[in-house]
Amino acid sequence: MTASPLSKTRRPASVSDDETQPEETAAERSTERAAMVAAVVEEAAAVADWLGKRGLNKKVLDALARVPRHRFVPMMEQAAAYENRPLPIGERQTISQPFIVAAMSDQAGVKAGDRVLEVGTGCGYQAAVLAELGAEVFTLEVIPALAKQAAARLKDLGYAKVHCRQGDGAAGWSEAAPFDAILVTAAAEHIPRALIEQLAPGGRMIIPLEDETPGPAHWLGPQQALVRIDKAADGRLREKVLLPVAFVPLTGPSAKA
Repeated sequence: MTASPLSKTRRPASVSDDETQPEETAAERSTERAAMVAAVVEEAAAVADWLGKRGLNKKVLDALARVPRHRFVPMMEQAAAYENRPLPIGERQTISQPFIVAAMSDQAGVKAGDRVLEVGTGCGYQAAVLAELGAEVFTLEVIPALAKQAAARLKDLGYAKVHCRQGDGAAGWSEAAPFDAILVTAAAEHIPRALIEQLAPGGRMIIPLEDETPGPAHWLGPQQALVRIDKAADGRLREKVLLPVAFVPLTGPSAKA
């Protein structure tokens, strides 16, 4: 549910939620997927100064190359499934741009055996990439229709280590905490307290935050920044601003608490 830096993601739903993609295997579109990964590598190089590193972890790129993105987009968007941009999935939401999925996974430092919380399942694409990295994923989606579809899709694709729940993402998943990493795929006005509490010492949270300060493009509305939060062993937090972005807003009872 994200976009490339400085490009809007929110678009009206152009297809019904009942429309699904053809039953194609991942191998059938591997050439397109390789080209998508190459585009992600190119964009990461262009924003290396923002990310604070040269290139993305190869394991993240390999995970991206294994996930059949065409299985996560509606029939109407099949032709664009491997373009490096967000696409509408219904309910006024989008599937994340592959570069943003890769950058968030990379900055979170996700590795095999980690327990990861995702806030904002959407169609399940980010969760699938995290699972390909070997993580056990707990993902929350506030919109019932999307939560149901994503859970079924991830099950059909064999992602047994992804646990889906419909509910208030900003409240987290306390019974599964603590988490080695938390990824939030919607823009928050502030960092939800519950998520800070559920992040393990030594863990990282990646979250887009609203900034009401007027900037050069103030006519576009509030600015947003993708932020990485590192939690030290003693509980202290360190924040690093990564990228200017545009996400759909974080919603749910706890989002403004």
